[in-house]
Amino acid sequence: MVLLRYYINISALKRASNEPGMRLNHQKAPGTGTLLSWEEIRREPSVFDDRCTRTTLRGRTMDAGTGNSVGAVRRSKEDRKVLRKQLKASHTLLKHEGIRTTPQPTKTLVVANGGLGNGVSREELSAALGEMGELETLIMHPHKPYAFVTYRSEESARKAHVRLNGEKLECRESSVTLYLSYVNSVTCEEEVSVPLPDGLVLVEDFVSQEEEAVLLAAIDWSSTNDDFTAKKALKHRKVKHYGFEFRYDNNNVDKDKPLAAGIPQECLPFLERCVKNKHIDILPDQLTVNQYESGQGIPPHVDTHSAFEDTILSLSLGAMTVMEFRHPDGRLVAVVLPGRSLLVMKGESRYLWTHGITARKFDTVPARGPQSPARTAPDLSACSNLTLSKRDTRTSLTFRKIRHEPCGCAFPSACDSQVAPLAPPPPSPPSLPCCHADAALLEEEYVHRVYDAIASHFSSTRHSPWPRVCHFLSTLPAGAVLADVGCGNGKYLGVNPEVMAVGCDRSSALVHICAQRGFQAFVSDALRVPLRTASCDACISIAVIHHFSTQERRRAAVRELVRLLKPGGRALIYVWAFEQEYKKQRSKYLKEHPEKHSPTEDAQTGSSQEAHGESSIHTSRRLEDLQDATESKLSVHTNRTAFNTQDLLVPWHLKEGKKQVDEESREGERKDETKEKSQKTNTGFGSGLDTSAKPSASGDTTPTCGSALKSESEISAAPVFHRYYHVFQQGELEQLCGQEAGVTLQSSYHDQGNWCVILEKALGTDL
Repeated sequence: MVLLRYYINISALKRASNEPGMRLNHQKAPGTGTLLSWEEIRREPSVFDDRCTRTTLRGRTMDAGTGNSVGAVRRSKEDRKVLRKQLKASHTLLKHEGIRTTPQPTKTLVVANGGLGNGVSREELSAALGEMGELETLIMHPHKPYAFVTYRSEESARKAHVRLNGEKLECRESSVTLYLSYVNSVTCEEEVSVPLPDGLVLVEDFVSQEEEAVLLAAIDWSSTNDDFTAKKALKHRKVKHYGFEFRYDNNNVDKDKPLAAGIPQECLPFLERCVKNKHIDILPDQLTVNQYESGQGIPPHVDTHSAFEDTILSLSLGAMTVMEFRHPDGRLVAVVLPGRSLLVMKGESRYLWTHGITARKFDTVPARGPQSPARTAPDLSACSNLTLSKRDTRTSLTFRKIRHEPCGCAFPSACDSQVAPLAPPPPSPPSLPCCHADAALLEEEYVHRVYDAIASHFSSTRHSPWPRVCHFLSTLPAGAVLADVGCGNGKYLGVNPEVMAVGCDRSSALVHICAQRGFQAFVSDALRVPLRTASCDACISIAVIHHFSTQERRRAAVRELVRLLKPGGRALIYVWAFEQEYKKQRSKYLKEHPEKHSPTEDAQTGSSQEAHGESSIHTSRRLEDLQDATESKLSVHTNRTAFNTQDLLVPWHLKEGKKQVDEESREGERKDETKEKSQKTNTGFGSGLDTSAKPSASGDTTPTCGSALKSESEISAAPVFHRYYHVFQQGELEQLCGQEAGVTLQSSYHDQGNWCVILEKALGTDL
């Protein structure tokens, strides 16, 4: 169907509206449309072209350009919908991105919903825009839901503005509706390169296509003799070992038990060439083969120092991918690995920088492939000449030399041979789940039961709502229905008293606290909220989704939020960020020293670091009940430090006084003897209820002079609970939300160590 679009001469309307007795009419007209109001034009003129058409004035009808009487302008229902969406897109761009549109036609357009963040590739968008005329530039920023296009002529830009507004663009895995507005100009920044980590070398086309086929054929995945090559099926990939097995339970190798299968003979020509080209000095004796399907990856890690010698070779076969190298100080270098390329890691890049592959189906890569010099990589966070690369099957061959002496590298802080552990590791930490049942059990033990146990103490640290969440809630109109999924102690349920707010949480103890504070809340799993579909104007999920232990469950949590929203409704999502230092600004979580922070304003954990003794994992069930997994064990994070892995356990040091007071409050009145005991507890180790208690440097609440102190042994025995987290890397939350049909990513941002997005459910969506 051809859609008619009407243009208003803005200046003529302004003159006409100032004539005595003449106001623009906004009453409904019979038929399919309504009359165009001056209020609508004044609110956002940028969607109209400054060309003459007709409008209706109260008292008489006139031509906006000549003043002659004409018929009233009416627009179809579909036109009005496109106009509303275009107005909203322009408003969103101005509010969240600072992009100001203009009413006058120019050669440059901003294309809302046409960005990499919406899953639109440069090739797909360029093909659609190119049908309207010759393109001069197409700028697509990483993770953004919009793009900028500049045409060779203004006529082509006008044509695109008319024909493509409100049109659907079919992408590989979804479709988006484009909304275009004029902008005056766009600065096309020069491509920026960042230096590769010291010791890292990338050699493209190191093997030929024929050699690639030979090497892939040498890896027999159909073999049933798992002991021969130690074949494993891990959560994120398939793996085979040759020479020696790398054991993921202790991140090391058993050097006294070589495998029956050595490195395949087909690899020898490749290795001899590496020696000839001085990439290595001696031949490796261990090979690990990883096969990644689309959507799979490997967590950030450093290959164990004590297990392998310095140089590590990684040969990429099959599809392209992006490997991210991260320095302990927060620097990030994304390296595009084309098929048949060789990556050589030596020195600092091998011993100090973590490397990993984010699990996703599309990578953001330079549009013309890697063009940077050998010692640099394109800065993907600052490039505009980017596109999406769909992942396919990739096989990596990692060659290493077994180390038989302790490592003596120049990086002792990261070396397991040179640094003794500060404290004994917790007994039998759990592994990453391999299936849905394992994931549910892990979350039950390390999320649900923990929050029920620490609810009172946790609530005492959660009294200050975050400002940008409050801003989102303040924009909701009076009478709007709000669902806070994972509401905790309900601190956001009373922010906007004009809305009808209801909360839910998996912890019955936290829901009980909500009820005590007068809020409406109920116990519910975030994956199955017992509210009707399309019943909410807005949803918030603050610090919840990072507690789900698999990609599928995290996506299901987003899908459930979308299900609850009415068409046009919005959802705000916060998750903990891997990048606690962003744009050279450290988050509050890192700013305070581990032993000098207050327990009342922890950015995420809210936990107090214990000043005394050692502690162990405190769970309500034996860890052996968790099904054995072949992936590496979850590490226990040190609070107030930068993350070195995405999946981890975060300690919560429970204050015993707070736990005891919570138990006593549920039992009602006590005898005088019991009350006296409770008072001692309150003044002893930090329930925070005694007015004489003050925060200490360690973050615990300690008594003033004259108060009874607990012995050091009693303090040491305080239980430490561990909560599971998956901390999100930059762009990961946008990618996760972009997989859901029927939603638009309005904006994304970093807020004090959290990645945040605002989603809008599309009109006409029945999900």
